[in-house]
Amino acid sequence: MARHSFIQMSKLPNVKGRISYITSHAKQENLYATYRTADNAFWSNLARESQQEFQRSGTEGKCIEARELIIALPEVYTQYEPQQVLEDFTDEFRRRYGVECVSALHHNKRKTNYHIHLIFSERKLLPEPDVKVATRSVFFDETGKRVRTKKEITGEDGQIRKGCTVIKKGEVYESHLFTVKDDRFKSEAFLREVKEVYTELINRHISDPEQRLKVFDKNSVYLPTKKIGRNNPKAAEIEADNAARQEWNRTADMALVSGIEEAKILEVKQTEIHDKVSSSIRKSGWLPNLFRRIVRKAKDFLQNLIREHGIPPKPTLSINMAEFRTMRNLMIRVQDEARAIRSLQKEVPKLKEQLSEAKGIFKGKERKALTEQIQQTEKEISERLDKLPDILREDGYPDVQAFMATYREAEAVVEQYNRDLAKWERQVKEKSRPPKPPERESVRNRLRQLQEQGRQQKPRKKSFDRDSR
Repeated sequence: MARHSFIQMSKLPNVKGRISYITSHAKQENLYATYRTADNAFWSNLARESQQEFQRSGTEGKCIEARELIIALPEVYTQYEPQQVLEDFTDEFRRRYGVECVSALHHNKRKTNYHIHLIFSERKLLPEPDVKVATRSVFFDETGKRVRTKKEITGEDGQIRKGCTVIKKGEVYESHLFTVKDDRFKSEAFLREVKEVYTELINRHISDPEQRLKVFDKNSVYLPTKKIGRNNPKAAEIEADNAARQEWNRTADMALVSGIEEAKILEVKQTEIHDKVSSSIRKSGWLPNLFRRIVRKAKDFLQNLIREHGIPPKPTLSINMAEFRTMRNLMIRVQDEARAIRSLQKEVPKLKEQLSEAKGIFKGKERKALTEQIQQTEKEISERLDKLPDILREDGYPDVQAFMATYREAEAVVEQYNRDLAKWERQVKEKSRPPKPPERESVRNRLRQLQEQGRQQKPRKKSFDRDSR
């Protein structure tokens, strides 16, 4: 599978506190650069006005003062000048969306996660403050909510209740320095766009094809894994979830190589995972153990389909075409590897059955040997499943899904060529005037185009030039 970018967005109920945390050398062990497009006064005013509006709205929950993006960078980025990297990424956001930002570039404690924190405002400064003057007396209750009459804030003793406010005619009762929040920042479409923008920007400065990232496609056959943050109390739970997801992903690779249609795998993913998880959440809420059981049952279901389907015959060619032969050889390699994995998978139940039958005090050595053999076989299966995509990655394909899509399309091109050639030969045999035979060179060119689409872009020279945009 290809490496996916990690870009996460969160809401900030205390923007000033968060800015202080991400930009403080005292609080961050590995802080390399900070950058601001607006001063502290901007963020203080933003926080105050957001809280005032939240109180006036009477909404429950927490007031969201700003939002934050966390952008993970490949380790190759450590060779670039940190301040330049940070400013380039921050300025890209400000140029595209026109809002103020504060950012910081960090490593985690173990220096395994190089990442950017980018805080941004959902509001813009108004050209001139919007000041509202009372044309008549205005009344606010204890919560800051505006009420219609004085009677609504008057106690039984005829006095204004403590905490209530009266704004007399001619006095300023409300002022705004900022626009209302831009709703697009709440949308899934915005987050998808940001992921595309920053993934493209990251890849622009990576020359090694294996280091290039892509945005995870939720409509693919794969399940996404989750990133485990620092000091996350649910780290063990997330790690177990990721293991189950990876088991499914590796089985999906096997299914693709075995010739099962992508649409069928997506159908299994939808009915056996998404639908059942959604039903479980509606009935009982989120239960991590149940989620993992659902994913593993779906994996077993898909494995049964693989066993029933079998591997299709190896494709043959009647024409000399080096490009397709290379792809065909790759297909044979991954199919042979898949066959070997399935053979090992069939051995495990047999060994477990032998282990269950090895009872009695005189069977201790036999049980030990069988247990070790089972563990060794399962380990070999796991290692082979992990290495399966590497066979294709060596030739430039990011994952099994991308290769299979390219191979099927290329195979269709070759089959069409063979049909055209057969038609031409029939016409020659019938002594009719033959049309011009199909051009092999044009087919070769088409195959090259398909291979380029399936592979990642060619490596570029390492650089970090802002003008390269």
